[in-house]
Amino acid sequence: MSVSTLQKPSLVTRLKSGLGAPICLTWELTYACNLQCVHCLSSSGQRDERELTTVEAKRVLDELRAMQVFYINIGGGEPMIRRDFFELIEYAVTPANGADGIGVKFSTNGAFIDAANARRLAAMNYLDVQISLDGIDAATNDAVRGAGSYKMARRAMDHLAAADFGPFKISVVATRHNVPQLDQFKTLADSYGAQLRLTRLRPSGRGADTWGDLHPTQAQQREIYYWLINRGEEVLTGDSFFHLNALGDPLPGLNMCGAGRVVCLIDPIGDVYACPFVIHDEFHAGNVREAGGFARIWRHSDLFTSLREPQSAGACASCGAFDACQGGCMAAKFFTGLPLDGPDPECVIGNGSTALAVAVGVPVAVELKPRPAADHSKHARRVQ
Repeated sequence: MSVSTLQKPSLVTRLKSGLGAPICLTWELTYACNLQCVHCLSSSGQRDERELTTVEAKRVLDELRAMQVFYINIGGGEPMIRRDFFELIEYAVTPANGADGIGVKFSTNGAFIDAANARRLAAMNYLDVQISLDGIDAATNDAVRGAGSYKMARRAMDHLAAADFGPFKISVVATRHNVPQLDQFKTLADSYGAQLRLTRLRPSGRGADTWGDLHPTQAQQREIYYWLINRGEEVLTGDSFFHLNALGDPLPGLNMCGAGRVVCLIDPIGDVYACPFVIHDEFHAGNVREAGGFARIWRHSDLFTSLREPQSAGACASCGAFDACQGGCMAAKFFTGLPLDGPDPECVIGNGSTALAVAVGVPVAVELKPRPAADHSKHARRVQ
């Protein structure tokens, strides 16, 4: 499907009212993780003993295959920590019962991609790998992702390249410390024959505590926009930056909030949320273990039904840029205490800064609210 087709108003309107199945579904297989990234969306660290079993996970995959879900984003935590990781991935991508396999894109910090695992991944069809890297050097990356994580990610890239995996992806969360490195990230990706994926920092999970210090400045927001415009579709964004469209021509992509409309999240214990960035009770739609499974939640949950109804422009109604930016990201607004029909906290016109000052009583977000869901880090109470 071409970008120009996606941007036709009739189709965008259709997508806003929801589809029979998500275009893309994010599934966090586990909260277990060997790292403690300071911006982790799910506050991962420790495994939750309630996570879906292998049998339960395969049952969900059967549902998704029957619904003709095109592909799923597998994440965590670190998904490769699960002992059944390869079993589940191979089950997903293998055609069954007359239905095609489900494409899988999984995000990893690279810790478990040794030479043997790289060869195993390279032998699989319908599989895409994203290596997370948030700095072009160890100093920048490791300040966010932890000591040794840069070396670990680069080693994984070397193994994938040696195994002739193909064009894997390097996934970067844009922060005020790595925006100056955008050209270097692109050069690194090109050196591997890989594709660069740039995503937005959200104040979700542990990011709620670090967003104020890490999110790009207004000047850097503009720098990101023009940098992406100049690269067309060479750099993927996953529609992270549609709030920047108020600056001019639209960025490539769908350019709308797809939460509960074309995307959603399944967490390790089977809870379904509107999107990967709003893991909070207010955006909880159900659990796949309930009667009717995932299909019932996607098609009939009260939350998703409400998200698919026509939305008011609210405080942005008088802004001439609303049609371009759509008011920005729901999660960014929610976790900074702004109303969902208000401006994005990083609104490039400046409306977000004003609204944020009113919401928290200070000129910069230093006290974000409401709080995200459970903390799964090693500092939290471990489920026994």
